[in-house]
Amino acid sequence: MEQLNLLREQFPDAARDIKINLTNVLQPGALNAAQTWGVAMATAYAARNETLTKAVIADAKSAGVDDAVHEDAKAAAILMGMNNVYYRFRHVIGKEEYEQKPARLRMMRLKQVATNQVDFELFCLAVSAVNNCQACVQSHEHVVLEGGLTTDQVHDAVRIASIINASAMALESNF
Repeated sequence: MEQLNLLREQFPDAARDIKINLTNVLQPGALNAAQTWGVAMATAYAARNETLTKAVIADAKSAGVDDAVHEDAKAAAILMGMNNVYYRFRHVIGKEEYEQKPARLRMMRLKQVATNQVDFELFCLAVSAVNNCQACVQSHEHVVLEGGLTTDQVHDAVRIASIINASAMALESNF
């Protein structure tokens, strides 16, 4: 975690807790390395902070994470950038008329993963949590649990997502 450790030093004093949490959430836990770093990369993309994203990618590579995990993380962030807006709108507006309309949005990448379906769905879940899309969070959580992951793994993924998102905020507030 060389790059992230360097980046943490740029956090303002107001982000002391985030500095500590960033190290803690990326330690081995319920998730394997590919899941941990895939979630971190996907949510860094979702947080839209280039400096943070580059540091997460560099540390993931240093940790031996395969390029396919990076590709799935990037695809999850981009695809959820579309889906989270669309499905969050439908949920927020709450009109049955919109619920009946087909999305007609291409989502083939959801089934054409580079790693495995469950991990890709976990990355989507984490990004959906960052983007605050209730429908997508519920849908992806259901899929990953049905796919064999545990609530502890989901919990760890969302913890990582929250800290990566807060890290982006810390970097952007340091002026």
